[in-house]
Amino acid sequence: MLPTMRCPQRVLGELTADPQAAVWRDLPSQPLRAVLDGTMPAQLTGVKSAWNAHEWRVLFEVADTHVWATLTERGALLYQEEVVEVFVDPVGDLECYFEIEVNPLNAVLEVVQRRNRSGYAKDFAWRCEGLRTAVKRTDAGWCAELAIPFHSLVATPPNPGTRWRANFCRIDRPPGVERELSAWSPPGRGSFHTPERFGWVEFVSQSDPHP
Repeated sequence: MLPTMRCPQRVLGELTADPQAAVWRDLPSQPLRAVLDGTMPAQLTGVKSAWNAHEWRVLFEVADTHVWATLTERGALLYQEEVVEVFVDPVGDLECYFEIEVNPLNAVLEVVQRRNRSGYAKDFAWRCEGLRTAVKRTDAGWCAELAIPFHSLVATPPNPGTRWRANFCRIDRPPGVERELSAWSPPGRGSFHTPERFGWVEFVSQSDPHP
């Protein structure tokens, strides 16, 4: 069964990557799990999301005993190091999806994946217009917050009840051991690029009793 994340409409406040900010404080965190078998990874990651009329916010809370990254340029191949990633298909037909990555140095990579005869083709020229990100180091590791403008993804913003296909992922590369891949909706194989395994993000109103 594919997971569903209920994403409440809220007053979002400043972009701080702070889990104690008012927008995040009372929202439950949803765990990322090992991509192959859905077990809990050695280093945990939680994800939350919220929205307003203009943008979608995503917060990652990353436990990491050895936070590292070297890449600082926008568009660099961040997945070669440690990174968190958002995958989203607003249309839901799995013909095309967006991928946005953030690393511990607050560098960003944006990609559009479009289906072709052999699978999916990567378009590295795409830029998520108006994207804002923030990263914060913590005692336990690091946090990343993304503010993704709806106009950069769709012509019409979502309404309460709108559902998007999405996944939230992490590449962890601890020293001396194999990399660890984890995902909110585990794909069952060693690749995040399995859109048929994307879960659902459901945009709900601020007054919804079950955020």
